[in-house]
Amino acid sequence: MNMNKKVILPLVILLVILAGGVVYLFLSLNAEKMNSRQMQELAELDKKEMENEYREFSNQYSEMMTKINNDSIIAQLTQEQLRTQQLLKELQQTKSHDAAEITRLKKELAQVRAVLREYVIQIDSLNRQNERLTAENARINSALEESARQNEALTSEKASLTEKVAIAAQLDATNIRFMPLNKKGKEEKKVSKAKQLRVDFSISRNVTAQSGMKTLYVRIITPTGSVLSAGTIPYENKHIQYSIKKSIEYNGEATPVTMFWNIHEVHSAGTYQVAIFCDGQMIGSKSFAVM
Repeated sequence: MNMNKKVILPLVILLVILAGGVVYLFLSLNAEKMNSRQMQELAELDKKEMENEYREFSNQYSEMMTKINNDSIIAQLTQEQLRTQQLLKELQQTKSHDAAEITRLKKELAQVRAVLREYVIQIDSLNRQNERLTAENARINSALEESARQNEALTSEKASLTEKVAIAAQLDATNIRFMPLNKKGKEEKKVSKAKQLRVDFSISRNVTAQSGMKTLYVRIITPTGSVLSAGTIPYENKHIQYSIKKSIEYNGEATPVTMFWNIHEVHSAGTYQVAIFCDGQMIGSKSFAVM
């Protein structure tokens, strides 16, 4: 009888340990699956936004070419449009989980946007010069009726250019950083011991952007796939959760921004996703591995 107890007791203990291991493995795999799905959804949203921007920029080049009569500029616009269409094709053929290629095409997109801004400014300047010359010619020839028609046409072109400037004026968030902080406000290596989460980034210089107050939203996704939520914002024809918001005064120059999330529960180590939104657009995102 004592011999049976000595054999059965270790077996029972071993079975309990094995059962606990199976439960832990199941929970870990389930959390990893949720995190992977959330990361994939964010990557697909980012890729879709990039495709829309490439497509819109290509259309803007077509519209701009119908508004000018300068053969040299039209040739330059045609070349940039072909480059934009080629990059769009490369993006469409890229899988959303191909981080290296998505990063490269995101950098190319920023360059395309910068080039488009320069052409918008250049064409706007040419139209302003034409407007002054037209007004002067009208005064010399006293052709008031003809002058009125020309001014109306220029007003229409200016309105079209204003719409293009709005696209080129989209803000960019760069140099994104994410770190846990301890109760003294110092960087904490282990997120499980942190009291705050700090997000730093910079709004890039953009001379075409409208100056004034800008409301920025930060969305933080934890390794378990949940969003640290403080409310919702409209994005891509639906509402998504955001974690932190902050209003800043933007004057077109590079502007550093720091935002904080106060931790109310213990968070686990792993990969955190940070996305930044402004004016209904995602203006930057980055992943961070935290201990």
